[in-house]
Amino acid sequence: MGSLDNGAAAAAGSYKRGGPGPALPRAGGVGAGARKVRARSRLARFLLFEKVDYLQWMVAAAAFFFVAIVFVAFLPGSGVVVVERPRLTLPSRRAGPGRVGGGGGTAEDRGDGLLVRWEAGVAFEFQPTRLREKWARERREEAQSLAELGTPVTRLGVRKPRLAMVFGDLYPSAMQLQMVSVASVLEAMGYEMKVFSLEDGPCGNIWRAIGVPVSILPEDTSLPIFVDWLDYDGILVNSIEARPVFSSLLHEPFKSIPIIWTVHEYSLAHRAKEYNASGMIQLINAWKDVFSRANVIVFPNYILPVMYAAFDSGNYFVIPGPPSEAFQVDRFIAKSYHEDVRISLGLSPKDFLIAIVGSPFSYGDNLMEEALVLQAVSPLLQRYRSENSTQSELKVKVFTGNITEKHRMALESVALSVGFPRGAVEHVAAEDKDNLLGAADLVIYYSCLEEQLFPSVLVQAMSLEKLVIAPDLAIIRKHIDDGVNGLLFPRKNIGMLAQVLLRAVSNGKVSVSGQKIASAGKAHAKNLMASETIEGYAVLLENTVKIPTDALSPLTAGEIPLALKQEWKWHLFEDVKHLHRMNTSLSGYKILQKLEQEWHSNQMENSSLSTTKISDAFSAIAWEEQRANEVMDIKRKTEEDELKDRNDQPHGTWEEVYRNVKRVERLKNELHERDDKELERTGQPLCIYEPFFGEGTWPFLHQSSLYRGVGLAILTSRI
Repeated sequence: MGSLDNGAAAAAGSYKRGGPGPALPRAGGVGAGARKVRARSRLARFLLFEKVDYLQWMVAAAAFFFVAIVFVAFLPGSGVVVVERPRLTLPSRRAGPGRVGGGGGTAEDRGDGLLVRWEAGVAFEFQPTRLREKWARERREEAQSLAELGTPVTRLGVRKPRLAMVFGDLYPSAMQLQMVSVASVLEAMGYEMKVFSLEDGPCGNIWRAIGVPVSILPEDTSLPIFVDWLDYDGILVNSIEARPVFSSLLHEPFKSIPIIWTVHEYSLAHRAKEYNASGMIQLINAWKDVFSRANVIVFPNYILPVMYAAFDSGNYFVIPGPPSEAFQVDRFIAKSYHEDVRISLGLSPKDFLIAIVGSPFSYGDNLMEEALVLQAVSPLLQRYRSENSTQSELKVKVFTGNITEKHRMALESVALSVGFPRGAVEHVAAEDKDNLLGAADLVIYYSCLEEQLFPSVLVQAMSLEKLVIAPDLAIIRKHIDDGVNGLLFPRKNIGMLAQVLLRAVSNGKVSVSGQKIASAGKAHAKNLMASETIEGYAVLLENTVKIPTDALSPLTAGEIPLALKQEWKWHLFEDVKHLHRMNTSLSGYKILQKLEQEWHSNQMENSSLSTTKISDAFSAIAWEEQRANEVMDIKRKTEEDELKDRNDQPHGTWEEVYRNVKRVERLKNELHERDDKELERTGQPLCIYEPFFGEGTWPFLHQSSLYRGVGLAILTSRI
């Protein structure tokens, strides 16, 4: 017993700071268990108890991580730079093969101790999944019905398929140029068109010149639209300013007509946020109804579907937009050559300006790309030495849509570390983009995100005859030939950008070969993506518009002659280009202001009605007393009549009975309220009933007293 007590005491003493002692080992493993216990106790004493206290370990670890975070945050030029791009998914879209910031990562040692991990991925990929599934399902059903029929359907076409094109106005714009070009090709394919507009303009003569009739609709939203949309197989609406036409298209019998609505304005997307904040839910719901009514909503770029995500009902589609940059190039040139533009950017006449632009999908986390481009541009500093060592004639302006002070300070630190004088590298806000591109001598596109559409900022730069240098992305290689209309550098080897810049710049300005490339780029940008736009609308009509059996079959998108779709119809707009509206930034706000005014007036009417109800509530007690008195009078009168019926009454003649009956009928007719039309019909020998189906036909009904409408739809009353 004594030896057992001593062993237990020794074991307890070994673990006096570590908790209760271990359980006794089994027979046959006593020696091994004892060795493990001794090793474990020595390790614990060495790590935690004899050398450093446990609390001190925690404080040391926290201090280490704090220093590391501060080092990475304020010294972006050292260590490993990794860009993690946020994931962006569109609502009601299924995840496609596109990824955000994934794949294709490479590492590059720049030679200055900075290891750069260049992760070039996909910004995001827009896929109209629902529309394609719907079209595929409709084609399967059509093929199945034809197979069940057994015999081929013979089309006896006696007319061309008709299309209606609706505009908010007919003033010269890039959208008018696009739709005139598309209509010319559609006419060659076998379609027949008519233009409707809420406001006339100079482009009306252009439409008539190509053989398309024009009709002007009432601009007031409260006035009815006298257009029988059933005469057309499809409708192409081309602006949110054409919103009033949906007042009839939302109702029967026009709800089945296919509608393709092209939305190119940003105004409604901006106002939608204000509507949510101010509680104008009725307006948002009204716009949602209109967006869901259209079979397809067409956007000219991949930014607008994200901005209009609140109205998405699965019918969004993207077709490359109108040539806005090329259409307004004359205004850009006139503005950029003005002396105040360079002064506003802080430039002198001798300065050589390099504009660095990127993708709108960079989301502000593009510091790594900017740093690499500045590293590649830094060798040019040797060619722009100034007498003052603190200044340089080489200026670099970075265009960023959303910039923070931290980002600005980090970029300045990077610029100083690669040799730029202070103030030679600056950020430019979004509102100065036109000034920057107009004053720049050379434009570098630094984003290596794979996109689905050619960047619009490069189209504008090429239209201004600027030498463009960009990475060899798939969408850029599709439209830029290296050394022909632009210069490319490998996106996985950004160090080649320095060599490309040294060849493009000579004697303090763009080299002669670079100027020739810029001129070729301007000519190429004038008709850039015309073929994709025309083919896109042709394919969309094939899948959306169902050609009836009495109409001729038009050509398919693959059968369009190449010569028809390669160029926009610039020659038709040469005489009217200068007549475009100067303030294009307010496009789309006109209809929004009208609808907002109507909403406010309705709110005032509702508030007045609620005030009336409140005042009536105060007199509820008096009304209850009045009703109680009326009930007592009715009961007393009823009792008197019952007593009177029990008494013997003298019998009258038939003439007296007839007069009493007529008197009762007259009293009943006086209580029946009749409208003016019914009173006018009294005594007429004829009444014509007009059957109608849906509220969309109301403007076509006769308004005289001779006619009366009879609704054929369920739960529709006569009018």
